[in-house]
Amino acid sequence: MYELSKNATNFFMTKTPKAMMNLVRTFIFGLLFGLSSYASAALEIEISGGGAQQIPIAILPFGKSPEVPAKDNLHEVIAADLQRSGLFRALDTRGMANLPTNSTQVKYAEWAALQAQAMTVGDIQPLGAGKLNVHVQLLDVLKQSILADMDYQTSPNQLRYTAHKISDMIYKKLTGENGFFSSRIAYVNKSGKRYALMVADADGYNPQPLVSSNEPIISPSWSPNGEKMAYVSFEKKKPIVFVQSLNTGERKIVANFKGNNSAPAWAPDGSKLAIVLTYGANSQIYTINDDGSGLKQITKSTAIDTEPAFSPDGNWIYFTSDRGGRPQIYKVSANGGEASRVTFEGSYNVSPHFSPDGKSLAYIRNDGGKFRVAIQDLANSQVQLLSEGSQDESPSFAPNGRVILYATKVRGRGTLAAVSADGKVRQRLSESSGDVREPAWGPTVK
Repeated sequence: MYELSKNATNFFMTKTPKAMMNLVRTFIFGLLFGLSSYASAALEIEISGGGAQQIPIAILPFGKSPEVPAKDNLHEVIAADLQRSGLFRALDTRGMANLPTNSTQVKYAEWAALQAQAMTVGDIQPLGAGKLNVHVQLLDVLKQSILADMDYQTSPNQLRYTAHKISDMIYKKLTGENGFFSSRIAYVNKSGKRYALMVADADGYNPQPLVSSNEPIISPSWSPNGEKMAYVSFEKKKPIVFVQSLNTGERKIVANFKGNNSAPAWAPDGSKLAIVLTYGANSQIYTINDDGSGLKQITKSTAIDTEPAFSPDGNWIYFTSDRGGRPQIYKVSANGGEASRVTFEGSYNVSPHFSPDGKSLAYIRNDGGKFRVAIQDLANSQVQLLSEGSQDESPSFAPNGRVILYATKVRGRGTLAAVSADGKVRQRLSESSGDVREPAWGPTVK
């Protein structure tokens, strides 16, 4: 949280564990009750920067028969997806007289003159029973060849999702890496006295409330298969960990022990979570099965241990602790044992989050009074500061590890932002009004 981040350094240095938890609760409530109202409109995206070797690509409008719904902007969604990645430059095709819908109609010289290296053509046709077939071809303009020829069966209300799947296909074919456009994000928003945990497409469209309450909701965490969400709710006047199905809406209490229950983080196999409990006088890391059974204490110290994150191989739990006098990131075996320090550069490092390949760690660093997103190479311990804000929090990797989503504050209002893992491309995702916080990037939808 922002106020916690701004004050945690002095707090960690001077407060007892019991006092710390009291102050943490004060900060949490003070922050969340200070948020303004949220809107249910899609997030707006502003992009700055770009890779030096962006691929120029032409995404042409899809042809369609009269039976297909008139409102169709698949090519615009695909172009926006690729542009957001920072690896592509979507070309303006509006002035082109010839807009083919099949590779046999393409005059490659025209598109080479536009400096397109790749292009897509396609059409949408009805299949009956309310189904549509989206046919798309990805073409190499320079070699005048077909790179991919795909059909997607869908329905009119799933056309946008189909566009994201096509974007994933293009990204994979042209970069060799998986795309992330068909994934989803979660974030917390507030309207008046009402809190909502929102789930939206990766581009911010189609936001839907998963759960809402008159009490704060914090710390959303996606299950590895994207079918469940763990989060903390204060609806019973204390922090309790819930797990909720995204498909059915069914939810259950996983941790409601004496004291505070917080900071859920899923194990890679989805069978259990790491959580933080204040069974004693201070917070410690535990693991628990996703049905609430099998509670096991992982860290045992007189320090404040919090913000757990499993390594992608499931062997380690990284966490934030003040056991060295100031908040730093440590790791411990997922079975418990002695902890070792991970971050040494800087006096304040919190909120660890792993890249999907386990090679990098994103976290928040206090950089001269500014709280910024940092990324550390775990092989050589080199650190790079990525964000440019002063009150950034909650970093979360895209499923392919190429982009990091985080929360920031702009002109006194909470908003979401994203930065590429190399720091070259930055995006701001904002709603027309209200505050959004606590982002979490989910896995790619299968």
